[in-house]
Amino acid sequence: MKNINIIKHRKIYFAISIIFIIAGIISIFARGLNYGLDFTGGTSIGINLEKEIDADEIREITDKYDKKAMIVHVGDDKKEIMIKSSKNISSQDSMTLFKDFKDKYNLKSKEPLYVESIGATIGKEIQKNALTSILIAALFMLVYISIRFEFKFGIAAVLGLIHDLLIMVSVYAIFRFTIDSSFIAAILTITGYSINDTIIIFDRIRENSSKGRIKSYDDLVNKSIVQTIRRTLFTSITTLVTLVLIYILGVESIKTFALPLLIGIVVGTLSSVLIASPIWYLLTIRDK
Repeated sequence: MKNINIIKHRKIYFAISIIFIIAGIISIFARGLNYGLDFTGGTSIGINLEKEIDADEIREITDKYDKKAMIVHVGDDKKEIMIKSSKNISSQDSMTLFKDFKDKYNLKSKEPLYVESIGATIGKEIQKNALTSILIAALFMLVYISIRFEFKFGIAAVLGLIHDLLIMVSVYAIFRFTIDSSFIAAILTITGYSINDTIIIFDRIRENSSKGRIKSYDDLVNKSIVQTIRRTLFTSITTLVTLVLIYILGVESIKTFALPLLIGIVVGTLSSVLIASPIWYLLTIRDK
C-alpha cells in the first residue's frame, strides 16, 4: 500500500461517481423511484398462520388481490406474516383474503391480527423530516469540522457526504430497490457513520501537515491515506461481516434495514478515500 496514489487517479474516481449519479438521475426521470407502502399509502394486513409457510405459497392467495403485494414474515418463529399492498383493500376484501388463509390452513383465529390503512401523507412527513435532519446534521458537521480543522476540510467532508447520499439513491433507482421508512432510517445512520472515516483521514492530513516534512500536497494526502487505510478498511469490514450475516439470516423486516446500511458503508468508506480527500486537495491547491 506504500505506492498508493489516490490523487494521481482522482479524475477516474470522480468520473465513475458522476456517471453513476447521472445514471441514477436518468432512471428516476424514466421510471421513478420504487416507493414502498410508507410513501405510497395502502393497506397492511397481519395474519397468524400458526406455522411457517413459504412466501411463494402465500402468494398463491395474495396474488388474487394484489400481485405486487409484499410478504413479510414477523417474529422469531416466522409464524406471523404482514401483507403490504399499495392498494386500498376494503374491509370486506381483507376479510375475504383472511378467509382464504383460514380455509386453506385451518386457522384457529377468527379474524386478522390487524388491518391498517396507511395514508401517503405519513410518507411525505417522514421524507420531509429526514431531509430536514440531514440538512441540519450537514450544517453542524460543517461548523464543527471548520472549527476543529479548517473550512476547506468542512466543505470537503460535506461534499463527500452529499456524494454518498446521491450514490445510495442512485443505487436504489437503478436496481429498483424499495424505498421505505427503513431506507430513511439507514440513510440517517450512514450520515453519521460516513463522516467518521473522513474525519480520521483529515486528522492525519492535518497532523502530517503540521510536521512540515512532506514536500507536496500530493504526497501529503497520499501518505495520510496510506497511514489510515488499514484502520478504515478493518473497521468497515468487521461491520460489513455482521451486516451480511444479519441480511442472510434475518427476517424480511431486518433485511430491508440491513441492505441500505451495507450499501452505505461500502460507499462511505470508498468516498472518504477516493472522493473527500481529493476534494480537499483540489480546494487547497486552488487557494495556493
